Amino acid sequence: MDKRFIVLIAVIVVTVASLAVLAGGNMFNVERIGNNSVDQNMTSTALQKIQVIPLSNVNGRIDHMDIDIAGGRLFIAELGNNSIDVIDLVKGKRIHSITGLDEPQGIVFVPESKKIYVANAGDGTVDIFNSDSYALVKTINLSSDADNMRYDSASKLVYVGYGNGALGLIDTATDNLVGSIKLDGHPESFQISHQLKPSIFVNVPGDDSIEVIDSQKLSMVSKISNTDSHYNYAMALDENDHRLFVVYRQPSQLSVIDIDSGKTITKLNVVGDADDIFYDNKNKQIYVTGGEGYLQVISQDGANTYHEVAKMPTANGARTSLFVPETGRLYLAVPAYFGQDAQIQVYEVHKIQ
Repeated sequence: MDKRFIVLIAVIVVTVASLAVLAGGNMFNVERIGNNSVDQNMTSTALQKIQVIPLSNVNGRIDHMDIDIAGGRLFIAELGNNSIDVIDLVKGKRIHSITGLDEPQGIVFVPESKKIYVANAGDGTVDIFNSDSYALVKTINLSSDADNMRYDSASKLVYVGYGNGALGLIDTATDNLVGSIKLDGHPESFQISHQLKPSIFVNVPGDDSIEVIDSQKLSMVSKISNTDSHYNYAMALDENDHRLFVVYRQPSQLSVIDIDSGKTITKLNVVGDADDIFYDNKNKQIYVTGGEGYLQVISQDGANTYHEVAKMPTANGARTSLFVPETGRLYLAVPAYFGQDAQIQVYEVHKIQ
């Protein structure tokens, strides 16, 4: 038989076999990440893991993060390790560690003053460091459990949740505590708006509510009570559509709330043990990360319409993250749990069509 004919037959057989496999449903590449598998064909167009940065000798829970965009540095609050790690994002490695802290939770980088603000749960302090030398500049003593932090670039204030119910205001020019807003319980995630009045929205799970704060009067003006869902920790904000995104842990649900009326528009099931949620205004997507081990993407089809478009397995306990809209990157903190290595996973985010 002519050799060219044999080669032709072989090519046809391979092609038919390939089509049969595709028809049989095995048309997706599956990558193993930790103990989970991910359907690459369904998720890679939205969430591409482009880098893994090891965090050697970091034990225990990892909490929140912030970024120095111009300097290409990531700051990580390592609560269980009593440390802050500084990561060079270009080199993909740690370049400095600040140790001897007391359960650091919240962290904020203020580029104008070149300072890093760290909220410590253990002793209720805020430590302020020079971001160039990493030297301690000042310590502010609060009552207890200093937690989530936000920097308001308009007012040049750092807000920090602490104690049995308060938001502290730190003037970044003087590094003095210049005010305090009383709340009805310990604050978890909160969002500050420049467009909406009143302008601060605070998750207060101990009070089973979302408290609405007037930033000018420094007082609560209204409250949105939780109904069928409880333990509201993570929160994000869509200022243009006046929508508040609140994640509850019991049950694991996302509530979309109309800020003007205080009413819940819709609810969606989300990953368990969620601790961070971000709204991507450019791509009209919401990102939720939870300790159950998933990174979830929810599409905003309209102000009142949402649906899940991707759910990528990550790692056990990987519940804290940071989305940076300026770079289109999402940083996910993976703790050293269940034999896995502590690391930062970096994802590139795109619109899911």
